[in-house]
Amino acid sequence: MQTQVNEHVFDTFPELESERLVFKAYNIEHAEALLKMRSHQAVSKYMDTEIPTHVSDTEKRIKGYHTAFEEGKGITWAFIDKTSNQLVGDFGIWRIDRKNARGEIGYILHPDFWGKGYMTEAMNTLIRFGFNDLNLHSLEANVNIDNENSKTLLLKFGFKLEAYFRENFYYNGQFLDSEIYCLLKSDIN
Repeated sequence: MQTQVNEHVFDTFPELESERLVFKAYNIEHAEALLKMRSHQAVSKYMDTEIPTHVSDTEKRIKGYHTAFEEGKGITWAFIDKTSNQLVGDFGIWRIDRKNARGEIGYILHPDFWGKGYMTEAMNTLIRFGFNDLNLHSLEANVNIDNENSKTLLLKFGFKLEAYFRENFYYNGQFLDSEIYCLLKSDIN
C-alpha cells in the first residue's frame, strides 16, 4: 500500500479554522509579534535554534516559510485568536519525505496562552490536516529532552517515543541529545 503525498495542498495556502483560532500564512506584518514570541525566554528555552533579536530576523524567517511553501517543502501556519486577532502561535509541517509520506512537525505558543487549550485545539486541527489533506502516513517531532511540556503534549495525542539520539545535535557550543516522537495515521483511526 503506497501512500502518495497530496501535492495539490501546495497549489494555494490552506487556511484552516477551529473554534477559537484561524490558521493562515504568515505575512510581514506578523514579524514584530513573531519576534516577541520567538525571543520570549520561556518559548526559546528549548528551541535549540538561533534566537531572533531584530524584526529583520523574523521577516527573514517569514520569507523562508513562504519559500518553503512555494517549493512544496513545508507549511507553517500562524495561528490567530479570532477574538483579539492576535498572533498566538504557529505550527509547521516540514522536511516532508515524499517517498515515505512522513513530515516533521514543530510548534510554538506564546506563554500568555499556555494552559488554555489553544495548543490542543491547534494540534487537533493540524494533525488531521497532515493525515487527511496532505495524506501523510506519519508525523514526527524532534524534541529537546528537557522539554517536558512538549513531550506531554505529544503523548496526549498518541505520539510514541521512537528514538533517543545521544549528542546528535550541535547547538550553541555543545552537543545535545534529542528524542524523536512519531504518530502514525493508523494511530488515530
